[in-house]
Amino acid sequence: MEYTISKLAKLANVSARTLRYYDEINLLKPTRISSAGYRIYGQQEVDRLQQILFFRELDVDLETITSIMNDPNFDKSKALQSHLRELIQKRSRLDKLIGVVEKTIAHEKGELVMSNNEKFEAFKDKLIEDNEKQYGEEIRQKYGEEAVEKSNNKFKNMSKEDYEAFTKLGEEILELLPTAFETGDPASPIAQALAAKHKQWLIYTWPSYSEEAHVGLAEMYVSDERFKAYYDKATKGGTEFLRDAIVIFTQKN
Repeated sequence: MEYTISKLAKLANVSARTLRYYDEINLLKPTRISSAGYRIYGQQEVDRLQQILFFRELDVDLETITSIMNDPNFDKSKALQSHLRELIQKRSRLDKLIGVVEKTIAHEKGELVMSNNEKFEAFKDKLIEDNEKQYGEEIRQKYGEEAVEKSNNKFKNMSKEDYEAFTKLGEEILELLPTAFETGDPASPIAQALAAKHKQWLIYTWPSYSEEAHVGLAEMYVSDERFKAYYDKATKGGTEFLRDAIVIFTQKN
């Protein structure tokens, strides 16, 4: 069965403009162009559009989708299995969020008492989910399934006070990094204070701390562009500087 651009747009509940843009960026090409100049799409393109919309539903950007789906090693079956896992996780998170809202309403009415930990549980799950999506594979390869699960559980069980302190420390690290970087010396007192704060920040979620693991994580910050972008947004070159400060810090302690 074949579809014109307007019929496919109606079928998939997207705009014809969207389909034309997908064609322009080499994400979804029509099967052929008719003699009258119309884009014609076949079953293969219909299935490909479904995959694209799965990715979009999971908030994957178009550049990444194009890169993934144009890879000659792209495996449709594996992608569908991955979509299913992520959608189940998303449903679970939404169910928890709905539960928290319902409890909060009941708490406000005086129908039940809600602990502070319960108030923030769903938001912690969202942070864990986002972290898994971005860095889960690399972290699990480096530290193993058991260590990552223990870390996630420690984060989930964090008290409101610890969660606030953990968040504040993360902000302080980004604020202090440019000032420390300006010294040009990762061994300077302010750079070492920065590394100490980073250790404190890790201890909130790590099941156990070691200098070797701390340095290993800092090295991954430098080698992985996603981590590098996070710290370099505070100051360009800041990721390497933080790594060097951590290396010196762990050697001294």
